[in-house]
Amino acid sequence: MDYNTTMYDNIAEIAGSTTSVVLSLAIYLIGAIAMWRIFTKAGCAGILAIIPIVNVIFLVKVAGYSGWMSLWYLVPIANFIFGIFLAFRLGERFGKSGVFSFFLLWLFSLIGLLILGFGSATYNRRIK
Repeated sequence: MDYNTTMYDNIAEIAGSTTSVVLSLAIYLIGAIAMWRIFTKAGCAGILAIIPIVNVIFLVKVAGYSGWMSLWYLVPIANFIFGIFLAFRLGERFGKSGVFSFFLLWLFSLIGLLILGFGSATYNRRIK
């Protein structure tokens, strides 16, 4: 039995899983910071962006839907469709176009949330 190969394989596995955890936490923190800014622009408490399930509920509320609509994320195919509707509605609330909503709020949501949170877009509560 070659103990060196086994030891190096274990080290590589630990390093890979540690990297995944650190990268996942970094992405989560960046998203939470972006949602914090979006929530404060919308008049909600920004600290709600840190709490994992609550942040989705309040993002749905900021988009203009009822908080109960966030339950659509639990339905397998409906969550995909509801995510598109949510992206368009959120973009509309911040005065963004449909192209912005589709590409940056749905496909590349982290980038879109950062643009909404830190950009010059203002929240409009009264959309027709």
